[in-house]
This record gives sequence, structure tokens and C-alpha cells, in this order.
Amino acid sequence: MVSDRFRLFNFTRRDDHVAYLWVLRAMDRLRAVHQVQVDSDQVGAALAELAEQYDDVPTLDGNLRSRLDALYEDRVVHRFDDASRAGNLVRYRNRQSVYQFSELGYWAYTAVEDLLEARIQDANLSRLVFSDILEDLKALAAANRAGETEQVYRRLSRLDSVMEDMGRRSAQFHVTLGEIVRSTDTSPDLFLRYKNALLTHMTDFMAELDRYLARLARAVHEVEDTGLGTLLARAAEADERPFMPYTERLDEWERRWAALREWFAAEGDSRAGELRAATRTAVSGVIALLRQITEAQRGGVNRATQLRHLAEWVWRAPDTDAAHALMSAAFNLRSARHLGGAHDDAEEISDRATWWDAPGVELSISLFRTGKAPTTGVPQPVRANAGARVELRRRQAAERAAEREAAGRLLGSGAYDRVLDDDETRVLLRLLTRALEARTVVAGRLGGGSGASDTVMMRLSPSEEGSTVATTRGRLHLPGFRVELAPARRGRS
Repeated sequence: MVSDRFRLFNFTRRDDHVAYLWVLRAMDRLRAVHQVQVDSDQVGAALAELAEQYDDVPTLDGNLRSRLDALYEDRVVHRFDDASRAGNLVRYRNRQSVYQFSELGYWAYTAVEDLLEARIQDANLSRLVFSDILEDLKALAAANRAGETEQVYRRLSRLDSVMEDMGRRSAQFHVTLGEIVRSTDTSPDLFLRYKNALLTHMTDFMAELDRYLARLARAVHEVEDTGLGTLLARAAEADERPFMPYTERLDEWERRWAALREWFAAEGDSRAGELRAATRTAVSGVIALLRQITEAQRGGVNRATQLRHLAEWVWRAPDTDAAHALMSAAFNLRSARHLGGAHDDAEEISDRATWWDAPGVELSISLFRTGKAPTTGVPQPVRANAGARVELRRRQAAERAAEREAAGRLLGSGAYDRVLDDDETRVLLRLLTRALEARTVVAGRLGGGSGASDTVMMRLSPSEEGSTVATTRGRLHLPGFRVELAPARRGRS
């Protein structure tokens, strides 16, 4: 049964799935004007009308009937042979087929259309619905007391649809909120743009829910006090679904009322209370994320830049073992070490005590790191490696001289209108990092900053046009700022 229904979505997995979608849209267009059974010529004419309105309608190149037959094989449409549509003997000898949406096929098509039309902007928590629910519950109790069967069915149907819509909205909102939170590392602008509206929306919803929750619970009990069995029997009696017997309609309305009662008047935590707790948790998460993004932008470093630097280090690792060691150190990936030891007083601990209940045993660091028990060992002589120290000092002096030379070239020729080499780029990036960290907020706006080494000082001056520095590795864009270089002040420590 499940596999047969999944087969209805086969048209979405075909190579030309867009063409099949437009064929179904053409059939839906004809269905809207009460043309239920249509042939390939009518579908082609509807496609031509759609092509005049939409530019992305594909050209089917005369194989429309084969696509309709493929939809018939997928059970999306029914196919009938209609000889009355044959106008001459030649058309009569050929197969004259008409096509019609199957019931489940139309549901599959509308499900795909709903998915394509889904937008993140539609997510919301409806706080205005609680007053309507309270009014409907009071009207439902009054109708049941007065014995108005049709009014009972009308109010109960409206409550059922409203509760279903509210559950769908809340689930969609929290899923969308989780998607926004997960995507803030790559695009924080969307979150910062709507943070105030998002927090206001959630806090207003919680305030409205707190205001109505007790009254809604009392209203549910008042409805039940009027006679729940009579209420559900009247709703099942007025239900106009001809293909469902009375007993099945009664069972379904009992399930629907139980779901409604679970929202507001459950003995334990109601679904409305769970929704309030989830929204409160979401508000705390949004505030914490806002603080994290603000601190990251203030310092110029966030999780995305850290991961990019880590990826660069792993890519430049000399071999595979070094890359694995770096990733293990970065993400704390270690092999499991199971250690154990005897207690000082073994008789104090029962043999039947579990590891969870038994007191801990002190273990040495060497046993944890190397797997060997600690020993005093023989004192080892102190070894002085003078050659290694000399080589390290020589390398440090050479790197320092190269850095000063690059800083001198950068100071003499400037950072613009030329291509910086690798040494000059490293000096510029180091000074740029110090200048960005030294920026301050003045009158609510982020001003410039400065950073210096022992030879050159950089200032970031605000500029509406911004600037771009060319390097051998690419272009460095500085939106809103321009770099100014000057000799470092003497006497700087």
C-alpha cells in the first residue's frame, strides 16, 4: 500500500520531470473549468495557453501522448478509450484515449505544488487564533445545550480545522527557526535583519497564550459538561460524508475531540504548554545566538573563519598522518582508553557494586597517556642540543629580516596600484588583523582602527567607496575602509 502510493511520485524522478509537471498543470487548468476527461489535443492546447503566460513552459516535441501514458502507468491519471471522439474512420481505427486525474494522483500533484510554493517567509505563530478558539468553544457548548445538531457540527468542524492549522504552523515555524539558526554561520545578515521582529513575534505569542490558556481549559471542560457523548453523536449525524458509515464517523470525531482536548485540557502537560516551553527555549536560543554573532563580528572571527583556517592548515599538511593528527587535535578525536585500578581498601567495596555506584580510583597521568604504570626510573642526564638552538635562532633571524624588508617595501611603495608578493601580503594581513581588533564604537557607529609593528603603522580610514588590494593569491576587498601606511613611532615597546 505504501509502495503503491510512493509510485505516484515517479514523475518527479524522471529526467524530464519539469515537462511532466507542466503536463499535470495543464490538466489541472482544464479540471478547473470542469473538463474532467481530456485527450492529448486538449492538453496540448492548454499547454499552449500556459506558454503564453509563462516563459518556462517546455516544448514537448509531439510526444505528449507518451507522457500521458507514462503518467497512466504511474497511476497518476486514468486512461479511457472513447470511440465517440473519432470524427473519421482513420481516427476510429487509431486508439482514441482520454485521460482523467485519479483521486490519489491529484493529491500527489497538489503535494508537489505545495512543496514548490513553500516559502520561509510564511512561517509564523498565530497569536490571534486563541480568541477565535475560545469563542467557538463557548458557542459549541451553547449549541449542544440547545440541541442544535447542525450548529454543533459546524463549530466542531471549524475547531478541528483551526487546531490542525495551528499545529502545522507551530511545527513549520520551529523547523524554519532551526534552519535559520543553523545557517547563521554562513549568512548572519538574514538573522540580524529580522532578529527584532522574530523576538517580538515569539514573545507576543507566549503572552497571548498565557492569557488564554486557563480560559481555554475551562471552556473545554464546560463543553464536556454539556454531554460529550451527545455532542459527538450529533456531529457524526450531521457529517455529510456518504462513503463513511455512521460508526466510523463517530470514531473519527472521538479521535478529533481527544486531539483538541490534548491541546488545552490534558491531565499532564498539554500540547499548548509544550508549545509555550518550546517557544521560550527558542527565545533563549535566539538571544544566545545574537550575543554570539555580535561578539564574533566585534572580534572579526567566527566559526566559519576558524573552520576555513583549519581547512587551510590541513590542506598544507606535509602528509596524511600529519593531517589526521591535526584534525584529531582540533576536534578532540582520540581512541578510547579504558582504565581501571584496585581500591586501597578492597574489603571496603562490595564485589556486587557496579561501576556506576562504586567510588572512583585515582589514576596516574602516565597510565592514562601511555598505558604504562608510573615508575621512579633512573635519573636521566640533561642533554643540551646547542646545534638545534643555533639553527632555530638563524631561522628566526632570517624570517625577521625578510619581514622587515617586506615592511619597508610596503611602506615605500604603498598597498595600492600594484601586486603584493607573499611576504608583503603576510605583513599587511598581520597589520590588518591588529587594526580590526583595535576598532572602537563611537556614537553608535564603528570607526576606524590602527595596528603597528616595529617598522610600519597601518590606519583604517572610513571610505564610502572602499578599496581593493591586489596580491599574488588574489584580491583583498576592504568595503568601507581604505588602508593608510606610515612609519612606526619611535620608542614603541
